[in-house]
Amino acid sequence: MTRVYGAADRDALMQLAAGQPITIDVVESESEDEEHEFEAMMAAAKRGPVVVTAEVETANTPVRLENVEAFHLDMDDSGDLAWFARQELIQVIEFLTD
Repeated sequence: MTRVYGAADRDALMQLAAGQPITIDVVESESEDEEHEFEAMMAAAKRGPVVVTAEVETANTPVRLENVEAFHLDMDDSGDLAWFARQELIQVIEFLTD
């Protein structure tokens, strides 16, 4: 399995909530080192409002909700990303709707 970080918008998250896989532009970490994973997550954050962290077969594999490890988003424009569990997808969507 490969851990990927990809930017997603509200429409992509709605697809996940509906049980559909999404194809997003992903960033792979250089290694499993915490610093490299953080860099990959921050690179993905520059591409869209929500970072989807997922474990997939390959970087080209569409992401399904069951592959999602977490969602990350900047809730207050501080640059700090808040962490949300897969089960909190609806709350993440609601935040983007407001």
